[in-house]
Amino acid sequence: MAPQIPLSEDSSAIDLALDALRGDHTHEIAADLAYRRLGIVNVVFWGPPGAGDRGWVLVDAGLIGTKGFIRSAAAERFGRVSRPAAIVLTHGHFDHVGVLEDLAEEWDAPVYAHPLEHPYLNGQAAYPPGDPSVGGGAMAALARFYPRKPVDVGARLRALPDDGSVPGMPGWRWIHTPGHSVGHVSFWREQDRSMIVGDAFVTTGQESVYAVAVQRAEMHGPPMYFTVEWDKARESVARLAALEPELLIAGHGEPMRGAEMRAALHKLAEEFDRIAIPRRGIYLEKPSRAEDRSAYCAP
Repeated sequence: MAPQIPLSEDSSAIDLALDALRGDHTHEIAADLAYRRLGIVNVVFWGPPGAGDRGWVLVDAGLIGTKGFIRSAAAERFGRVSRPAAIVLTHGHFDHVGVLEDLAEEWDAPVYAHPLEHPYLNGQAAYPPGDPSVGGGAMAALARFYPRKPVDVGARLRALPDDGSVPGMPGWRWIHTPGHSVGHVSFWREQDRSMIVGDAFVTTGQESVYAVAVQRAEMHGPPMYFTVEWDKARESVARLAALEPELLIAGHGEPMRGAEMRAALHKLAEEFDRIAIPRRGIYLEKPSRAEDRSAYCAP
């Protein structure tokens, strides 16, 4: 599958020389923002190094089997005995909540998500099935086999505040960016125009095994095989592009910064139908929506 909008190395926000000075296996992209790639997905750490117990926040919770990697990175970055103030979620797909239950219990941490995403996080509902008909490569072809069942974090689950603030992350606000999932959110900091976008859009092709493996940099719409509302996905990308970010980190792909990134994001927003939407797909004809409960399947 050809890149949707190729990006040059100049857009990368990774500083390998700076990363080499630390031993936590993360990439630091701002003084208080770092991430670690775990297989096909990124997890994000907010908080300055040495923040200590309850002085930091984990954004998303990776794949099954990655608890040790997340825990060790957090210990190295924030302190050996340091728990997050909260775990906040962009959404609840399997690659973003793989070790959520274990970490929330171990750290006794509240879990914040949009209320429309709660049925997937409290055991009530499964996601709609992945759509292999969108094409693009083996990752898409295998979509029907990806886990859809809910996790259940019980009483630790909380709704993101109505005022738009993000618990534990002063200066940040959350933005409802549905499309990839009905309760998907992104996180935005106006002060330095930093953005955590989850899968509202991504910076590598996610439908192809090759693209996932090499992490070829591109501006790319939301992963096609799990996106259930293409009309809302279009609106969400436009909303994020209008904020004119300087730095962004997505759920898949490298973090990006600068003018080339912004130009590519605007192009994605302006030509979304041509660039991002697949030629065919079950959710093109019949979106899965929260309004009619079609987004919530039997667990």
